[in-house]
Amino acid sequence: MRLNLRIWRQAGPDTKGKIVGYRVDDASEDMSFLELLDVLNEKLILDGDEPVAFDHDCREGICGACSMVINGEPHGPQKATTTCQLHLRHFADGETITIEPFRAAAFPVVKDLVVDRSAFDRIIASGGYISAPTGSAPDAHAVPVPKPQADRAFTAAACIGCGACVAACPNGSGSLFLGAKITHLGEMPQGQPERSDRVVRMVATHDEEGFGGCTNTGECAVACPKEIPLDVIGQLNRDYLTAVTHRRPA
Repeated sequence: MRLNLRIWRQAGPDTKGKIVGYRVDDASEDMSFLELLDVLNEKLILDGDEPVAFDHDCREGICGACSMVINGEPHGPQKATTTCQLHLRHFADGETITIEPFRAAAFPVVKDLVVDRSAFDRIIASGGYISAPTGSAPDAHAVPVPKPQADRAFTAAACIGCGACVAACPNGSGSLFLGAKITHLGEMPQGQPERSDRVVRMVATHDEEGFGGCTNTGECAVACPKEIPLDVIGQLNRDYLTAVTHRRPA
């Protein structure tokens, strides 16, 4: 396959970036999208040019590091697929592909396609701990959890924190990510003691980090590679409203 690539190049967070064109003539339809960038970078290095910086880690759709916008869509055109699992068979020979970093105020560009998503880490850290009994390991069924709640907790826990929801949102909101984390623990017995304090702290950190507000456009759920449902934002809002109206003053 021959592919024309239009890639955002930016030397650093304080420098001006631009789209630069490249051509790859020896791509295979069986390659993953990251392998395409590997091939391009090998060519750039051999030619004495600066390789394209991009994030990656597991390359198995688990870590969420491979975040980039492909032809205007976070992670590319294939539904429920991370960039590392996107294969070139979904593109046409001779096609022009535009590749950009995630665009959000809370995700500043570090270099080229790499953005700083540590704001997500700070949101999780602000949620704190859960109370759990210590001592010998409890029996697996010591704390019964109804299956609907368990299924919903597992669905929410599938969030890999890639940030596609933020990149897809017109407001740059992280509400789908935040809702997934709140729902994951909110459905489990172990998450109940700190439930109210947790949601208040995490929402405050979300706003402090520069994420926008949710206006329920639903683009986040469409872009999510793990198909986190939009209704986790509803649970986030209910938990927050309950917490701020019934919370005892500190």
